[in-house]
Amino acid sequence: MYEAEYRSKRQTAEAAVRLIPPRGTLSMGMAISEPPALLQALEGRIVAGGIESLRVYYSHSAPAAMMTILKYEHMNVIKPHPFFPTLIERELARRGAEDHRQVVFYMPGNFSSMPRILADIGIDAFVVMVSPMDKGGFFSCGTNGDYTIPTARNARRLIVEVNPRMPRVFGDSSIHISDIAAIVEHESVLPELPVRPVTDLDRAISKHIVELVPDRATLQIGVGGVPNAVCSALTHHRDLGLHTELMTSPVAALIQSGAVTNKYKHINKYKNVYTLAAGDLSLYEFLHDNSSMEVYPVDYVNDPYVIGRNDRVVSINAFLQIGLDGEVNSETVKGKQYSAPGGQLDFVRGAQLSKEGKSILAAHSTAAAGAVSRVVARIEGPATDPRADTQYIVTEYGVADLRGKSSPERAEALIAIAHPKFRDELGQRAREFG
Repeated sequence: MYEAEYRSKRQTAEAAVRLIPPRGTLSMGMAISEPPALLQALEGRIVAGGIESLRVYYSHSAPAAMMTILKYEHMNVIKPHPFFPTLIERELARRGAEDHRQVVFYMPGNFSSMPRILADIGIDAFVVMVSPMDKGGFFSCGTNGDYTIPTARNARRLIVEVNPRMPRVFGDSSIHISDIAAIVEHESVLPELPVRPVTDLDRAISKHIVELVPDRATLQIGVGGVPNAVCSALTHHRDLGLHTELMTSPVAALIQSGAVTNKYKHINKYKNVYTLAAGDLSLYEFLHDNSSMEVYPVDYVNDPYVIGRNDRVVSINAFLQIGLDGEVNSETVKGKQYSAPGGQLDFVRGAQLSKEGKSILAAHSTAAAGAVSRVVARIEGPATDPRADTQYIVTEYGVADLRGKSSPERAEALIAIAHPKFRDELGQRAREFG
């Protein structure tokens, strides 16, 4: 019944991007859902002089944007406002600094707040990759709920790029044809996220973490070597649940092992809940038409009070630095913005609102090939996680449970899991701080 409407809205990419105002606000689907054909057509409009000043709000850019609108030569008219900068924005910022100009406008904030912030800003146009339309007139964005779905629904103009390779999933990931201004058809290979190899150090840290995870726990697992090692080590657990920000190939493998049943969750029972997915082709195939997989917007998945409704929530994330008082930096390196808070604090807090819940932050004890300690006297950047919120800290040297500890007790516990060659210095600094 929607075929006639579909045909009336189907356009070329070049025609569709003319709906984007020359001056105003644009947002785009995150990571995998960035639409390559539309972004390429928008670059053509930039080159032709059709864009004057466009503020672009997004998170975690992917190659589709890097190779088109986020080229340095377009920074005179494109104003990137990333909530989660990556290598792409770091390179743009570096080149801008060399020319004594600011070209990247970082947007601090927790991931869960992003849909509301974008709604308050007001987005003139939103571009996103979606699956083909179903019988009800709905298009699914199977890899992304996050801010993608809420902003697609709230933007003044919605332009979609239909890709038959985009998985169709369950949950709340759909956009209706009645809300769409233009439809572009373009088949492309979905970007794949390589699985980071697991090292012996990762396995050593994962052993400490797995001991903290009981059967029937509801998991949130981040990305990286340690989370991948944890996924491999949890396959013999029973009746685990999943309520996670990011769905990855190792997490999907854990589900397929049979260890995850979601049987004892209080909400979204029997369902694997996530807000975005990035992995290899097998992950996207696993997501497609799989009724156990449910994607929801990030203001639901990452809401600490929603997270806390399940019992035994175990949140596993990484950090860059931790101070002796328990304050955590997970976003800056040498005073420069490296990544972003993402949903870390959302889950740090949500896990501790859960009955028998645990928040775990893990990292190798050193960085820079052993030259730098990750346990420091005081963190050098902003507090991604305030000291009042941190609980379990894990390195290869053990576990520090900071909850219920005084400041001196915290310092002692953290020094004990620091690399041995830094412990004397950390002890001296602790005494200096009183």
